Amino acid sequence: MTNFVHVEYPSRHPGVERFENVVAAAGQVRKGFDSTKGLAAMLLAAIVAALVVVADQLVDTWADGHLLAGWVVLWVVGFAAIALLAGAARRVAARSMKALDAWSRQVARKRADERLWELARKDGRVMADLQAARSREEA
Repeated sequence: MTNFVHVEYPSRHPGVERFENVVAAAGQVRKGFDSTKGLAAMLLAAIVAALVVVADQLVDTWADGHLLAGWVVLWVVGFAAIALLAGAARRVAARSMKALDAWSRQVARKRADERLWELARKDGRVMADLQAARSREEA
């Protein structure tokens, strides 16, 4: 008499499934990341720091021994700068990111054109394709 053993094995490895879940979660985190927000925060922090340094220099000469008044003025300057300049920092960051993206696309296009031209100089078939495309464009 012959007996057959039928063992059920999972078709997917649990470790592979966990790894795929981690990779998918990391992809979701990357999609939620906006470099404009980070740049805006850095610009705002730099502007506020510069204003606080200037205010400290002015308060140091003005508040002879009135340390509490000096601290209050510095905090008011810091919070007012954050409140008033946050929108401007966001707009500057957005414009900067758009300009950098456009510049990056232009550089990439130029490099691709240069590579294609070098390839066309070495391969007559590619040069013929480029010439045919150019003649179609002119017609």
